Amino acid sequence: MLHLLYMLALLVQPLGSLGAEMKTLSQRSVSNTCTLVICSPTENSLPGRDGRDGREGPRGEKGDPGLPGPAGIAGMPGPAGPVGPKGENGSAGEPGPKGDSGPGGPPGLPGLPGPAGKEGLSGKQGNTGPQGKPGPKGEVGPKGEVGAPGMPGSAGTKGPIGPKGERGAPGERGAPGIAGAAGPTGAVGPQGAPGSRGPPGLKGDRGTPGDRGAKGESGLPDTAALKQQLEAIKGQLQHLEAAFSHYKEATLFPHGQSVGDKIFRTANFEKPFEDAQKMCKQAGGQLASPRSAAENTAIEQLISAYNKAAFLSMTDVDTEGKFTYPTGESLVYSNWAPGEPNNNGGAENCVEIFTNGKWNDKVCGERRLVVCEF
Repeated sequence: MLHLLYMLALLVQPLGSLGAEMKTLSQRSVSNTCTLVICSPTENSLPGRDGRDGREGPRGEKGDPGLPGPAGIAGMPGPAGPVGPKGENGSAGEPGPKGDSGPGGPPGLPGLPGPAGKEGLSGKQGNTGPQGKPGPKGEVGPKGEVGAPGMPGSAGTKGPIGPKGERGAPGERGAPGIAGAAGPTGAVGPQGAPGSRGPPGLKGDRGTPGDRGAKGESGLPDTAALKQQLEAIKGQLQHLEAAFSHYKEATLFPHGQSVGDKIFRTANFEKPFEDAQKMCKQAGGQLASPRSAAENTAIEQLISAYNKAAFLSMTDVDTEGKFTYPTGESLVYSNWAPGEPNNNGGAENCVEIFTNGKWNDKVCGERRLVVCEF
């Protein structure tokens, strides 16, 4: 009965007055119980109190726990507890989307130069470059040795006619002429005194051939030797005339170099190949055609004074890549620069010589120094 009343009170009363009601209910229940049941003293014990003296009776047995009441109003939050230990790192999340590029920062200071790399492979040789500018004039070199005597100079102007020379000695008497035909026979008279010698008569008719005489000694050897001497003198004269003409023509060009029988001359003209060729032909020579290292060196020394490249006479107009002299002969000497001839651009049919003596194939329309050969 007590339990039922207590549980009912818990359900009906609010939580705030639960303790006071329980106390009152307990007192009333004891009084009512003693009224309905006869309260007699227990055996071998002191009589109990009925509670009428107003004293609090003994605490009863702990009842069964009641049903839980409704949740109360949440109280104020308590003070923050101490910070717990750091937890373990969580697993890495998936990468987020790429953000927009930020503005470029200012350029950094230049870094220190790195160590030099390994030397690369040598490249292919390039085309021969253009002629460089003339360098400064060098110091005067030591006096060279006395050169070989030059060729005789050209003949001077004809001098005045000298005085008449003395009369020479009379020449030898000529051979007697053939006797004329005999005159008619007259009476034989006394022989007169010999008269003075008359003038030579007219040439008579040719008489009948006489008997063949004995074979005399041959005079052919002397005649053949004379002819040989005459031919030799004639050849020497022609050689001297050619040499004289040769040097007379070469004097049209003021500067030159000689090698053996050849003379290389220039007058510091620069012309295309065909014009240079005509100029040398009109002077009685041809464009320089070096056929040996000595002749090539002579041309090199000549053009070095002008610091200009010059045309040579050889071309490959007839057959590409096969250079020949103007006579059509194949080259007997060459001094090509490395990688030449290369027919650069497909139109290099002429040959130029540089101030270092090297050759290069060149377009014939370019202007180069004219060097003639005599």
